[in-house]
Amino acid sequence: MNKLPDPNNILCKEVFDKMKEKLKFLADKFKINNINDDFFKEIVIPLSVHFDSLKKDNSPFLVGLTGGQGSGKTTLSEFVQLILKEYFNRKSIGFSIDDIYKTKEERKELGLSIHPLCEVRGVPGTHNVQLGLDTLNSLYNADPDQITLIPIFSKPLDEHLPKENWIKYSGKPDFIFFDGWFCGAKPISEENWEEPINELEKNEDPNGLWSKWYNKELKGDYQKLFDAFDILVMIKVPNMEHVYESRWVQEKTLAKTLKDEEMKKKIMTKDEVYRFVMHYERLTRYILEEVPKFADIVIARDKSFNFKKI
Repeated sequence: MNKLPDPNNILCKEVFDKMKEKLKFLADKFKINNINDDFFKEIVIPLSVHFDSLKKDNSPFLVGLTGGQGSGKTTLSEFVQLILKEYFNRKSIGFSIDDIYKTKEERKELGLSIHPLCEVRGVPGTHNVQLGLDTLNSLYNADPDQITLIPIFSKPLDEHLPKENWIKYSGKPDFIFFDGWFCGAKPISEENWEEPINELEKNEDPNGLWSKWYNKELKGDYQKLFDAFDILVMIKVPNMEHVYESRWVQEKTLAKTLKDEEMKKKIMTKDEVYRFVMHYERLTRYILEEVPKFADIVIARDKSFNFKKI
């Protein structure tokens, strides 16, 4: 595993002093309340200093972030990118596995041809992995003035925004951040395959057709994507119940940031969020157990949303 710098060293202290107001401004923008300075001092800044020290000759450095839904992967990525850009003058871009979903029409076809649950976005097999690989390839090989379109997926609308609204990134970045709830995961062994583990599987996938399908999908191009990571950072939450609660907090935060009244109507209720997360429980439990064994950096998050490095 990678060793992060001491938060109390001179450089880390200097970064905090110069960046704390901008970090807090970004937290306000994301509607993150009561954020603790220790999160910046002990996690965000040491990570940023560490990444800046990792040189890679004329090629972007790809950082993968993984962890349960709502664990804070995208938010952590945004804070680190802010420091890399504003303090270290490093070029950076980030996007998510959520931004490369297959279309509703493609997922509907999967639902008809394989299993109805395949229509629900999220599990392996519901992403356009080639779109992710093509986007990375464009960033890796970009000329200084070349534009790469970074896809943006709207969860409330359940579709990509029109391409004219995608991020237009110019040139080649120093860092690419790519986050996803199962980034870096390996397929689950089908030996001693568990019986249905929640009500959703019990009622809608009792024979494991759907769960074994997405497990096989994970063996394919997802591994090509994950193998491209130069470093894998995991946010480890205490248990599955924490994932349910975190995803509900995420949904409520999303509701605060949306301004379009029609989109606000698509925000899920707590019961809908809990049912939604059941789709991911089997693989999430496996990730919480296995990924910390090989991730390069593991950050623990407790029930009170406090972070500490392991």
